[in-house]
Amino acid sequence: MRPGGTLPALILLFALMLVAGSASAATEILFWHSMTGTLREQVERLAERFNEIQRAGKAADSRSMPATGNSRVYWSASDYKVIPVYEGNYDETMAALMAAAKKGTTPHIVQIFDIGTADMMAASDDSGRAPIVKPIHEVMAIGGQRINPETYLPAISSYYTDAGGRLLSLPFNSSTPALYINKDAFRGAGLDPDRPPRTWHEMAIAAAKLKAAGSACVYTTGWQSWIHVENAGALHNQPFASHDNGFGGPGAKLLIDAPFYVRHISMLADWNQKGWFTYAGRKNEAEPRFYKGECAMLTSSSAAYGDIARNARFDFAISPLPYHADVKGAPQNTLIGGASLWVTAGKSLDEYKGAARFLNFLSQREIQAEWHQQTGYLPISQAAYDLSRKQGYYDRNAGIDAPLRAMTAKPQTASSKGIRLRNLVRIRSIIDEELEAVWSQGRSPRQALEDAVKRGNPLLRQ
Repeated sequence: MRPGGTLPALILLFALMLVAGSASAATEILFWHSMTGTLREQVERLAERFNEIQRAGKAADSRSMPATGNSRVYWSASDYKVIPVYEGNYDETMAALMAAAKKGTTPHIVQIFDIGTADMMAASDDSGRAPIVKPIHEVMAIGGQRINPETYLPAISSYYTDAGGRLLSLPFNSSTPALYINKDAFRGAGLDPDRPPRTWHEMAIAAAKLKAAGSACVYTTGWQSWIHVENAGALHNQPFASHDNGFGGPGAKLLIDAPFYVRHISMLADWNQKGWFTYAGRKNEAEPRFYKGECAMLTSSSAAYGDIARNARFDFAISPLPYHADVKGAPQNTLIGGASLWVTAGKSLDEYKGAARFLNFLSQREIQAEWHQQTGYLPISQAAYDLSRKQGYYDRNAGIDAPLRAMTAKPQTASSKGIRLRNLVRIRSIIDEELEAVWSQGRSPRQALEDAVKRGNPLLRQ
């Protein structure tokens, strides 16, 4: 064959290679998250299941394509591939996002903890004019996906909606405070292991008996600010801050130096002196102390259930956060914790369509029920809760839905809907510092809370 005669064939072959190459590249959706250990495995499994669905869909489509003699399935620009990336803990992920926004290198989807909600709503790019996030309801509309806030339990979705009830971010991993007891330790102290304390008065009775029975660590807590200030306030319908805890707009001031908060922290200070309360750390450091059998009672996140069930070598029970029975209207409801998924601004229409498709996948009843059962996080929709019940999950794990029922038992009030304040991450750190001075230095609870207000209010005005 003449050399010149091969040129058209080579050009055609080269063109076909270019088409095949471009067709094989899926639109990548970068997903930053903060899950570690088994939770990270679950996130990666969800992403891979979504990617498999994309591949399976195109495999079916490819059967109508002309035979090429190659078994490879070619992707098109309408296919999407989610790439989950662990970006650090919640604080680190949020800091990384803000830094990426200045460089224009944000991921498509990012997991942000609940207390970062107000900061995400207000965050803008380096120019200070353009927001760095795109509301979920807009993203889903672009992608032709329908998402209804009413799909989610109101106690969860209301935290992540705007004034018009439209979702700003997608509820993902949600939790609420819970009480865990070592039933074996209760039996040893002559306490009824099937009747966890419902009130703080009952907690005191149990603590005295456990201490007398030889417990070195009677009661400990994780997330002290979240549980003993933020949630203690909500559970007793006490405002954490003015302006409806920040939901009413800017200008809010902290109110945690009120008599109720002073009383509650004073109780814990007294328990600390009696050896009934042991401080273990600001985050979840208390949880291993419980599941290793060192501490008889623990308050922490309901999401700790999975780790406790895997590691505890004793019989335990989970129940709602205790309350003060003499406070009128108590118990009201606890708050959600955990995180939601935000979509960042400045992406292409095709990327938004991919993000919408993935978020729609995560919203499916079966996926939500599976995530709930595999991780210990709360079911975020009534449909997922009902499916889990039908599947016998609550029969196999007695009491695990008690914290959820405590969170949803009553309609929310202005003081129990949640807390939406700028710089809440830094304010929580201030509260932690002041409480630590109470436990370790014998500082007055009143003085500690007053100083927390004085230090925290300027952050609200920034």
